[in-house]
Amino acid sequence: MARDEPEEPTEFQCHLGELLEGRSMTLVELGERVGIGVVNLSILKNNRARAMRFSTLQAICRALDCEAGELLSYAPAWWQADGRLPTLSRWRCGTTS
Repeated sequence: MARDEPEEPTEFQCHLGELLEGRSMTLVELGERVGIGVVNLSILKNNRARAMRFSTLQAICRALDCEAGELLSYAPAWWQADGRLPTLSRWRCGTTS
Protein backbone atom coordinates (compact mmCIF):
# COMPACT_ATOMS: atom_id res chain seq x y z
CA MET A 1 0.00 0.00 0.00
CA ALA A 2 1.43 3.39 -1.00
CA ARG A 3 1.79 6.02 1.71
CA ASP A 4 -0.80 8.32 0.09
CA GLU A 5 -3.48 5.62 -0.08
CA PRO A 6 -6.00 5.71 2.79
CA GLU A 7 -5.75 2.81 5.21
CA GLU A 8 -8.75 0.62 5.87
CA PRO A 9 -10.01 1.07 9.42
CA THR A 10 -9.19 -1.76 11.77
CA GLU A 11 -11.92 -3.79 13.40
CA PHE A 12 -9.93 -3.93 16.62
CA GLN A 13 -10.17 -1.03 19.03
CA CYS A 14 -7.38 -0.27 21.49
CA HIS A 15 -8.42 1.22 24.82
CA LEU A 16 -4.93 2.19 25.93
CA GLY A 17 -5.86 5.84 26.47
CA GLU A 18 -8.72 4.98 28.80
CA LEU A 19 -6.60 2.49 30.74
CA LEU A 20 -3.77 4.99 31.14
CA GLU A 21 -6.18 7.70 32.24
CA GLY A 22 -7.76 5.41 34.80
CA ARG A 23 -4.33 4.72 36.27
CA SER A 24 -3.05 8.31 36.05
CA MET A 25 -0.19 7.09 33.88
CA THR A 26 1.41 8.67 30.82
CA LEU A 27 2.63 7.03 27.63
CA VAL A 28 6.18 7.96 28.65
CA GLU A 29 5.80 6.20 32.01
CA LEU A 30 4.28 3.11 30.38
CA GLY A 31 7.04 3.09 27.78
CA GLU A 32 9.69 3.12 30.49
CA ARG A 33 7.98 0.26 32.33
CA VAL A 34 7.60 -2.00 29.30
CA GLY A 35 10.58 -0.93 27.17
CA ILE A 36 8.50 0.27 24.22
CA GLY A 37 8.97 3.63 22.52
CA VAL A 38 6.40 6.37 22.97
CA VAL A 39 5.87 6.56 19.20
CA ASN A 40 4.87 2.89 19.03
CA LEU A 41 2.60 3.21 22.06
CA SER A 42 0.99 6.27 20.49
CA ILE A 43 0.29 4.26 17.32
CA LEU A 44 -1.48 1.65 19.49
CA LYS A 45 -3.37 4.27 21.48
CA ASN A 46 -4.65 5.96 18.33
CA ASN A 47 -5.80 2.71 16.69
CA ARG A 48 -3.31 2.93 13.85
CA ALA A 49 -1.43 -0.29 14.65
CA ARG A 50 -1.71 -3.13 12.16
CA ALA A 51 -0.16 -5.80 14.37
CA MET A 52 1.05 -6.44 17.90
CA ARG A 53 3.35 -9.13 19.23
CA PHE A 54 2.06 -11.26 22.06
CA SER A 55 5.12 -10.23 24.07
CA THR A 56 4.08 -6.58 23.68
CA LEU A 57 0.50 -7.36 24.68
CA GLN A 58 1.77 -9.29 27.70
CA ALA A 59 4.12 -6.49 28.78
CA ILE A 60 1.41 -3.83 28.51
CA CYS A 61 -1.15 -5.94 30.36
CA ARG A 62 1.37 -6.70 33.09
CA ALA A 63 2.30 -3.02 33.50
CA LEU A 64 -1.35 -1.89 33.53
CA ASP A 65 -2.56 -4.87 35.59
CA CYS A 66 -5.30 -5.59 33.06
CA GLU A 67 -6.63 -8.37 30.84
CA ALA A 68 -6.10 -8.39 27.08
CA GLY A 69 -9.86 -7.94 26.65
CA GLU A 70 -9.69 -4.67 28.58
CA LEU A 71 -6.98 -3.38 26.26
CA LEU A 72 -8.44 -4.60 22.97
CA SER A 73 -11.97 -5.12 21.72
CA TYR A 74 -13.26 -6.39 18.38
CA ALA A 75 -15.99 -4.56 16.49
CA PRO A 76 -16.62 -5.99 13.01
CA ALA A 77 -17.10 -3.46 10.23
CA TRP A 78 -20.77 -4.36 9.85
CA TRP A 79 -21.36 -3.57 13.54
CA GLN A 80 -19.58 -0.26 13.14
CA ALA A 81 -21.66 0.55 10.05
CA ASP A 82 -24.87 -0.21 11.96
CA GLY A 83 -23.68 1.80 14.94
CA ARG A 84 -23.71 -1.35 17.09
CA LEU A 85 -20.84 -2.37 19.30
CA PRO A 86 -20.30 -5.82 20.75
CA THR A 87 -20.98 -6.41 24.41
CA LEU A 88 -19.40 -9.09 26.55
CA SER A 89 -22.79 -10.68 27.24
CA ARG A 90 -23.37 -11.16 23.50
CA TRP A 91 -20.13 -13.09 23.16
CA ARG A 92 -20.74 -15.23 26.23
CA CYS A 93 -24.17 -16.25 24.94
CA GLY A 94 -22.76 -16.97 21.50
CA THR A 95 -25.08 -14.51 19.78
CA THR A 96 -24.47 -11.20 18.10
CA SER A 97 -28.00 -9.85 17.93
